[in-house]
Amino acid sequence: MAGTEKFDVTIYREGVSSPASAKIVKEVALGIFLNARKIVTIACNGNHIEELAVGFLRSEGFIENLEDLEKIEVPQGSQSVWVWTKSGTGTGRIQDTPGHIVTSSGAQAWNRRGDRIPAENLQNIRLFVSPVQVFRLMKDFIDASRLHAITGGTHSSALAHTEGVIAVREDIGRHNTIDMLGGYALLNGIECSDKIILRTGRVSSEIVNKIKILGIPVVVSLSVPTTTAIRLSIEGGITMIGSVRDGRMTVYAHDWRVCI
Repeated sequence: MAGTEKFDVTIYREGVSSPASAKIVKEVALGIFLNARKIVTIACNGNHIEELAVGFLRSEGFIENLEDLEKIEVPQGSQSVWVWTKSGTGTGRIQDTPGHIVTSSGAQAWNRRGDRIPAENLQNIRLFVSPVQVFRLMKDFIDASRLHAITGGTHSSALAHTEGVIAVREDIGRHNTIDMLGGYALLNGIECSDKIILRTGRVSSEIVNKIKILGIPVVVSLSVPTTTAIRLSIEGGITMIGSVRDGRMTVYAHDWRVCI
């Protein structure tokens, strides 16, 4: 499977050891360039790298829409994505970037464009979801997270609407999966204001900021949010649903979108 590598391992079980093989998730250092200037190096799995690059640049405020893009290049044999914008869009922000290196678990944002989005932009979005829909979407999402099922070494996120899952992205970095979905939506011209983000892991403040930048009003997770993530969701008009397991869920913010 793409994104994995096979290793010989030894398994110990009930006092007995035996040789075996295991599929391990890959880690790649991906360089992202904007208009020939290196912006960042991101630790990632190496899948969907064009989406990751575009989504990262979008979440950090370097680009805003599909019209900003001129071309995207992935040089053969290199671990890099080169993004070119029309009329040098985003060039002014490049001076603020000291060539960051982002680890698989590290927060990414430094431009903070999401903090300038008025809370009422999401507060007024009339998207409603029922618990039955939440449980169904989460089951379909988990079933589609195949890389995690094989390796146990990835985070997963999905873009969905109330009727089904649209796209699933898995990576070693939890932030990367949101950027991948943001890049996927931008490159495919998908409007996000009527969409839902599904997650396997903890929802942090950085995850909420990225979701707010995408204009998505509902986030659902198997896990729990942090205190700052809840406060940002309340302020930003985002419905936060977590602890979705065994027919139960907890709504942490803006429960008016959940219809019984």
